[in-house]
Amino acid sequence: MSTIDLRSDTVTLPTPSMKRVMEEALLGDDVFAEDPSANSFQEKMAKMFGFDAGLFVPSGTMSNQLALKAITDPGDEVLIESKGHIIQYEAGGASVLSGVQLFPIIGSNGKLNARSIPDYVRGAHDWEPRTRVVCLEHSTNKGGGAVYTWDELLEIRSVCNDCNLLLHIDGARIWNAMMATGQKPSDFGALADTLSICFSKGLGAPIGSMLLSDERTIAKARRFRKMWGGGMRQIGMLTAAADYAVEHHWPKMKQDHINAKLFAGEINKIPDFSVDLDAVQTNIVIFNTGKREASEVITLFADQGIRMVPFGKYLVRATFHFQITTEQVTTLITTMYQLFSE
Repeated sequence: MSTIDLRSDTVTLPTPSMKRVMEEALLGDDVFAEDPSANSFQEKMAKMFGFDAGLFVPSGTMSNQLALKAITDPGDEVLIESKGHIIQYEAGGASVLSGVQLFPIIGSNGKLNARSIPDYVRGAHDWEPRTRVVCLEHSTNKGGGAVYTWDELLEIRSVCNDCNLLLHIDGARIWNAMMATGQKPSDFGALADTLSICFSKGLGAPIGSMLLSDERTIAKARRFRKMWGGGMRQIGMLTAAADYAVEHHWPKMKQDHINAKLFAGEINKIPDFSVDLDAVQTNIVIFNTGKREASEVITLFADQGIRMVPFGKYLVRATFHFQITTEQVTTLITTMYQLFSE
């Protein structure tokens, strides 16, 4: 029985062509800033997204945490939607590493509403923390892959300007967001103060994210990357894989989104199962399992070689990626009907 792995888009494996590019990469010592492949790729991504500089790091978590470290002071407060990755999945790193506190705001599908932000800005009194940063996730993870429209992003940027706040965007799946919305990468440099982008999810590289910002912020982040054990040596093999993924795998995301919406459209036909179809905008589907606990549903799927993850007692997440074929999606839907139709 072949496995259909929908646990995450991080389960993608390097393709033979990607491996060849990795083998042929020019290498040097990146701690000395002498890896030509890494330097070239950092410059390429910075230019692509409209920033001055970039810093390749092992993970999206490190990229987000470096951003907060570089643009805050201890005691500052960071506003974030309650489902955001930085507050949900980064092991409390912001408080430990940067000495800041995260203030969760309940939004919609993991998204903040610009009009709500001013109500939470603090710092006028000595006993209040100073609100310093707004963090967005684009697209959202626990929000089911929902994306911000460009107008929504511009409105949040305007509020940040009015309230003297910095804007960090966690773009772990920004490639999916851009594919879904048609947003241009070059526009983000004028929108965000810091941006984290990831190459090891739907793009299919084996490892790596990048922090993008101005040169001063990146220089500061580079120092903390070393302090935190993230200084690496011949990383050109990794940046070569990431570069290949951007050039060759990004266009494949269109089909991932089609597959996700196809699956989501069938879920509501199953008794007791439900999904918010409007929230399925990219490659993630989070569905409610009704009377059955998520653990039971996941076990029944797993017995048929289909792997998903729980996202709550009665919620299951399925994440599509370019190594899930159209034939596998058909098998997935057929299996779902066999298991759960009355």
